[in-house]
Amino acid sequence: MFVHAHPDDESIETGATMALYAARGAAVTLVTCTLGEEGEVIPPELAHLAADRDDTLGEHRIGELRAACAALGVADHRFLGGAGRWRDSGMMGTPSTERPECFWRADADEADTALVAIIREVRPQVIVSYDERGYYGHPDHIQAYRVTRRAFGKAADPEFAPGTGHPWRPLKLYATAMPRSALVEGLELQRSTANPFTAVGSVDDLPYGVPDEQVTARVDGRAEREAKIAAMRAHATQISVSPPFYALSNGVGQELSAVEHYTRLVGAAVPGVEDDLFAGV
Repeated sequence: MFVHAHPDDESIETGATMALYAARGAAVTLVTCTLGEEGEVIPPELAHLAADRDDTLGEHRIGELRAACAALGVADHRFLGGAGRWRDSGMMGTPSTERPECFWRADADEADTALVAIIREVRPQVIVSYDERGYYGHPDHIQAYRVTRRAFGKAADPEFAPGTGHPWRPLKLYATAMPRSALVEGLELQRSTANPFTAVGSVDDLPYGVPDEQVTARVDGRAEREAKIAAMRAHATQISVSPPFYALSNGVGQELSAVEHYTRLVGAAVPGVEDDLFAGV
């Protein structure tokens, strides 16, 4: 199960992983916490969808997410609490974070209960979300981490799983991670390859990235690269794609990699860097 804050997060950060496990026949569930109503719209012809104009971007992004899931081979997608229950909070410190209906201000018990219900229904062995920084500091990412971490602990079924003799519980919790070494490699690629986007000056200019030693899993999804690219292209309001790079509304180029990294937050340790999120399960 993958718990993401907005439509497009799943494709950018975990798209290759989702496609890989779906292709292997694993049951893959995506939970998205908001509709992404506060996103900045890239195509000029769709600018009217933005929050400060028609405010219909969220509805449009439901269709984008549906197309992205189809590209990844993911059939089970849910919005936490139902589509539109919590609104995109926007960036930290902006007026949108003061709206009572935004996810940043979600009632903890309600949000936890909604996610626990999905976990108990689906019974995933492995759950993926973010770390306490929300990967790059967005309030909805931070809130998604908090809700997922609490729900992971609350979801253990009080009943015994039929035929096992043991109480059911999710076994592993991961956070998405971007090792600094990968950021350095991406910067070198931008300097050596034609790049239609603005180049990053230094990895220190980026709001994300962790020391390599914090990465405990590396999933090689290069066989699913085209699926990830198709999923990212489905989010046309948010992402410009020009392999081997992509850019968000700020126009800053980033490497489009199908090798995705994670930090294990809960679960039995496995020696070395895992190449499978089910390792040890």
